[in-house]
Amino acid sequence: MRPSVRRAKGRKDIGVRTIGLQDIDDIALGSSLLGSGGGGDPYMGRLEAIAAVKEHGPVTLLDVDEVPDDWTVAPICGVGAPSVSLEKGTNGIEYPKVRAMMERMLDKKLDAFLLSEAGGMNSMIPISAAARAGLPLVNADGMGRAFPGIQQDTFTLNGVSTNPFVIADEKGNCTVLYTIDNDWTEAIGREITTASGGQVTTLASPMSGAKMKTSVVVGTVDYAQKLGRVIRTAGDAQGETPEQYFLRESGALRFFKGKICDVLRETRDGFNFGKVELEGIGEDKGSTAVVEFQNENIYAEVDGEIVATVPDLICLVDSETFVPVTTENLKYGKRVLVVGLPCDKAWRTAGGLDLAGPRWFGLDVDYVPVEELARARRRDA
Repeated sequence: MRPSVRRAKGRKDIGVRTIGLQDIDDIALGSSLLGSGGGGDPYMGRLEAIAAVKEHGPVTLLDVDEVPDDWTVAPICGVGAPSVSLEKGTNGIEYPKVRAMMERMLDKKLDAFLLSEAGGMNSMIPISAAARAGLPLVNADGMGRAFPGIQQDTFTLNGVSTNPFVIADEKGNCTVLYTIDNDWTEAIGREITTASGGQVTTLASPMSGAKMKTSVVVGTVDYAQKLGRVIRTAGDAQGETPEQYFLRESGALRFFKGKICDVLRETRDGFNFGKVELEGIGEDKGSTAVVEFQNENIYAEVDGEIVATVPDLICLVDSETFVPVTTENLKYGKRVLVVGLPCDKAWRTAGGLDLAGPRWFGLDVDYVPVEELARARRRDA
């Protein structure tokens, strides 16, 4: 059964694109790359999305300009420490619970879901929720990557309040926050997340279709699906190595290939903090690299030289399959390729850097775009 699509007045022909079973794997893979080590492991979310689509039918995917201005849309996602999600999943009651509470608070129906971020698990939750609710999904998100903070999104940059911020856990608890600003939503919401076992589902930042069009990173689902297809087909490369194919087709910048020799990780205040140390292999033999993370990878250096910082994307992928490795899955001995991608232009503004630049994370460095750092390294090589 195809999901129903609520049509605005005068709107006759929306909902011609869908996300079906064949699309989910590529979207999950590509979103995991965009997640920069965070956004949650896609495995459980993928299984959940597949089950939802099998039961309820494909999800209608709308481009931003297909959404009527008078619709109400909101991003749905998981919040918490990614390592917790490996052991504590959802049980299905969270999605209808947060939607019902949001609609009660707004006194109107929700017309579509958004992705809050591009991350493995958090790309799958909106698909599952949309399939079960019979609502469309908008081809956009609020980051173009994943960030650890609830308030670190383009919605905040464009003046969208998180209110009402609806939280549900797998036990059936549901909380609604109305805060004075989005920073307070992060502070209070994080405490509730920790009290709920470190992982919850949230629906927040409701906005009109008109406001959404000026507040999102456009085309996220398509971009993730393209990247996922690149990862999946890299082994079939002709006339070049799989690594060359992956780098060329994804647009990723190569920093380092190495073996993980140490991982320091702790779960604190609802986040995963830590760093991974690597010893070079192949052409990088004799060199070392360090990547620091707070849910997502936030800083990378090779032989003591900075190669990338937030808000640009720092990604670790399997050195042979190029499947992204999330921070909760970093293990001693694993061989990975460290690569980077430029962030969305919104994060390179003064407001974007204040909200998600290196100094927000406590890094005492100035932001330099990843492609400029890469050019400087090539000149010095």
